[in-house]
Amino acid sequence: MRETTTVTIVCGTRPELIKLAPLVDRFGSACTMIYTGQHYDRSMYSLIRREVPEPGGFHELSLGGLRRGDQLGRAVAAVDEVLAAERPAAVVVQGDTTSALAGALAANACDVPLVHVEAGLRSYDRAMPEEHNRVVIDHLADLCCAPTSLNRHNLLAEGVADSRVVVTGNTVVEALAHALPAADEENAVLAELGLVRDGYVLATVHRPENVDDAGNLETILRELGALPLPVVLPLHPRTAARVSTFGLSGLLRRLRVVEPQPYRTFLALAHASAVVVSDSGGIQEEVSVLKRPVVVVRRSTERPEIEGTFGTLVPPGPLVGDAVLPWLDDVAAHRSALREIASPYGTGSPSTRIAHAVRQLVAQPVAV
Repeated sequence: MRETTTVTIVCGTRPELIKLAPLVDRFGSACTMIYTGQHYDRSMYSLIRREVPEPGGFHELSLGGLRRGDQLGRAVAAVDEVLAAERPAAVVVQGDTTSALAGALAANACDVPLVHVEAGLRSYDRAMPEEHNRVVIDHLADLCCAPTSLNRHNLLAEGVADSRVVVTGNTVVEALAHALPAADEENAVLAELGLVRDGYVLATVHRPENVDDAGNLETILRELGALPLPVVLPLHPRTAARVSTFGLSGLLRRLRVVEPQPYRTFLALAHASAVVVSDSGGIQEEVSVLKRPVVVVRRSTERPEIEGTFGTLVPPGPLVGDAVLPWLDDVAAHRSALREIASPYGTGSPSTRIAHAVRQLVAQPVAV
């Protein structure tokens, strides 16, 4: 059932768009999207647009490639202008990006109710810009859509009113279910790359703590190259630039480097891999639905729900390989064990729960 409540969704990165796709589909023509262009690589942008349902209206701001403060300021002003003209019933932002913060600040300035999808995540690592963003957005939001009960607990512990919080699950479970390719398509992906199911590692790395530090990036690439299975590395534009700048291109020869992949292809690669190695937040959620293990290469994570089950957290450094090897000792047994563990991010249709909560929000005064 399509929603009639008018909403404006503000976003600017591929992960946001993937997770917001179920909401765009649900609101349909009643939804306007403002895309800031925070991810500005043209090849990635074309992949992004191809994977998202068409909203009722679309505004593209092209604000990529700027310093974070400049990008934030310009995005707030541009989003504010659209909101002032269109006056939606609510503004929806997802996650913890600069674009999400810009949407939250603009909604607050325009006195439009703000909905934060994926609220309440906390790493308690103040070195992460995303941690600052998500805290500010949560405290500005009129409705906090928390994926898990732990996220709800985090919000209540910070004094966010219980009336402003609803546990919805994470829309990633819908997005993934819709995009996951059938077995024949997955087999075709593997055949094209010369891969064997359970016979390779899938890796992604793009976070500043890993790629902006030459030592960390070199160590991660060396650790991946020393693994006993082939390592497939879809190379993020940011990572590619740093590899070139730091003179590390030689280390890529040990890896199977591919272009950033469409979401369906990436899911096929993750689903058939023996283990995923990544610094992505979204992948930590996706593996819990795919029932695959992930080694999370980061100082901290805002998704502790998967630690000890689907995930192993390891800081960037020489322990990366040591954390991967236990997942390779009996891949079939690990697959079987993980299949029995429920994803902490819910089932069914989180977008339905979010849409219902938005309807209730705009139908009554906001509780404070």
